[in-house]
Amino acid sequence: MRVIYTIAELRESLRGITGIALVPTMGNLHQGHLDLVQIARQQGQFVVVSIFVNPLQFGVNEDYSTYPRALEQDCKMLEQCGVDVVFAPNECELYPQPQQVAVELPPIANELCGASRPGHFRGAATVVLKLFNIVQPHIAVFGKKDYQQLYLMRLMTAQLNLPVEINGGDTVRASDGLALSSRNQYLNVAERTEATFLYQTLVGIRLAIIDGATDYLTLEQQAIDVLTARGWQVDYVAIRAQANLAEPIACECKLVILAAAWQGKTRLIDNLEVFKDR
Repeated sequence: MRVIYTIAELRESLRGITGIALVPTMGNLHQGHLDLVQIARQQGQFVVVSIFVNPLQFGVNEDYSTYPRALEQDCKMLEQCGVDVVFAPNECELYPQPQQVAVELPPIANELCGASRPGHFRGAATVVLKLFNIVQPHIAVFGKKDYQQLYLMRLMTAQLNLPVEINGGDTVRASDGLALSSRNQYLNVAERTEATFLYQTLVGIRLAIIDGATDYLTLEQQAIDVLTARGWQVDYVAIRAQANLAEPIACECKLVILAAAWQGKTRLIDNLEVFKDR
């Protein structure tokens, strides 16, 4: 496995290689990332993992400067998984000048996580488009835990006619249901115990929908009220259509429940897909 830090060296090393599968990450890897790598290995012939903490997708008061960085440990894990190349540029390499050109996304990018993190998806889409242009992958793999991001990456790829197939990997969870995240290490012991309640809340909503509940606004508000009563600071709980993340119509049978909430100083996100009978 090669670790490459510059665009020029990466392009030279990938010259003539076909069937490239890219897994974009911000590092501090966990099993969820490694599962995405396995998908890339199964579907591509040559696996590139990018590790870059992208400043464009962090807000002014967010954790860009303290986001956990563990390149040496990440590379050891990736080598054991059979990755061919790790691309680990620094900020100056990807942004030699202030980035004035960015991807313009539809209004859905300003809802859900986009409402509390203005510009987040614009920054994420911009760096992913740069990575696609640099790596020229045939396949790119993203995690379903970032459900809204996955949807927007698929939309960008389709509408800009990019020759990249976007695949999603299922959310990987701890034994108690908590979705694995690089930010989970911010949680103290008590917060880590309470963090599982977010997943439990989504499970409860999914069961209610499967049992026939259709008053989605009430289900959302009840979940927000319960979380708030337990000390969570809730960004949103939302039931949306899987196809476009719009508010679902009555006959919609493919739904997704999405939530973001703070446990202490840690912002957690999660989602569950729901497939119900008409």
